[in-house]
Order: sequence, then C-alpha cells, then structure tokens
Amino acid sequence: MSKKTISWLMTIAAAGMIIFGIWFSGTQAATFAKGYLLYKADAVSAEDFAPKLQTTNAEVSLPGAEPAESLEDSEEPEKPAEPAEPAETGQLPKDISYPSDPQIGDLMGELIIPKLGASLPIIHGTDEDELEKGVGHYAGSVMPGQSDNSVLSGHRDTVFRELGQVGKGDEFIVQTADGTFTYRVRQVRIVDEDDRTVIVPKPRATLTVSTCYPFDFVGYAPERYILVADLVSSS
Repeated sequence: MSKKTISWLMTIAAAGMIIFGIWFSGTQAATFAKGYLLYKADAVSAEDFAPKLQTTNAEVSLPGAEPAESLEDSEEPEKPAEPAEPAETGQLPKDISYPSDPQIGDLMGELIIPKLGASLPIIHGTDEDELEKGVGHYAGSVMPGQSDNSVLSGHRDTVFRELGQVGKGDEFIVQTADGTFTYRVRQVRIVDEDDRTVIVPKPRATLTVSTCYPFDFVGYAPERYILVADLVSSS
C-alpha cells in the first residue's frame, strides 16, 4: 500500500472521528455515557448526592416489610413503647432539614421507590443543571403532598434507568420538609415529548413522574414514559 493511500485513509479516519465527536457531544449519547459511568442501576441513593441525608428505605414503612413481633409471641409483656423518633416513623431526622420554600437548585427532598429499592435526591428545578444532580421537581407545579399536580422528572439513563419496571399499583414515597407522602400509581402513559397534559392541574393530590422513552433508544428519545400516582397516605 502506497504512502499516498495510507495518508488518504488516515485523513478519512480523522474526519470520521471529528464528525462522530460532534454528533456524540450534541446528542443524548453523551448523557447516556456519563450516566452509565456515574450510576449503578441498582445502587442509586440520595446519600451519593447529599452526605447529610440520614433517611433511608429502612426508615420508612415499605410494602412487604415484616410486621413487628406481637406481645403474644413474647415471653414477657413489654413496656409501652416510647414515642418514636422521627427517623423511625418515616419522618425526617431532627438534624435534617429540607427547605420549605426551595429555590432552584436546592436539595428539597427524597424520592423512595420501593419496587427498585432506590432512594433518590429531589432537586428543585428541571433544567440540565438540576437533572444532573438527581430527580428534578418542576418548579411550576405544587410541592409533593399538596392538592394538585406535583411533577418530577429525571433522565432515563441515570436516576430513572429502571423506571420502566415501575407500573400500576406500585408506590412512590416522597419526603420533604412538609412530611412523608406515599403515592400509588394508577396510570401509565406513553406520550409525545410535546404533550403538555403531563403538567396540567389535577383535582386531587397527584404525583406525576416523567422520563424519556423508549429506555433503550439511542440518541434523543421522542416520547415520554409517564407514571401518574395518587396520594394514599401522609404523615
């Protein structure tokens, strides 16, 4: 092979790499690669983002948890239980305080997904800066626990890479400065990216969780995976 041919091939290869780099950096592929390196599918936790957080899944009454031992099963009656500390009842520990009036970029709470065994930080705002840190709370929606529609969004290749496993009947648990709120999914929707019905007001306390779809789509995903959940308990 002549030197001229080799030089020509190297020029083509270099041009191809430049074109690929431009495409890669301008699409969701870069985000996917970054998310793959930063997150493990089954090990995403709020503590990864906020070391001060003490609340974990074990501190919340999750579906499937073993009931406490009853007095009938004990050899001796126990003394009346002392009032539980906040962390034992699913409330925020005393040394943890989320802002009641969060500003864009603030860590405002935690989203627990029992189905996935994941606890995720909720950041106020849904711009890229916020979504890189965790689950974003759409600032134009109400706070979790309030009447109306509270909207959470996250990247399908980072915090919500396993969200497709969550469906009707599954639960979300949200902890904020206002308390602990449990929602149960009643509807799963696949909508176009421009569908604005995702953020419309609701007549009751609703949590809408959104991410890009399809999950395995390479590049910018054209649809959204929507989970609509109703508030079933609060404390």
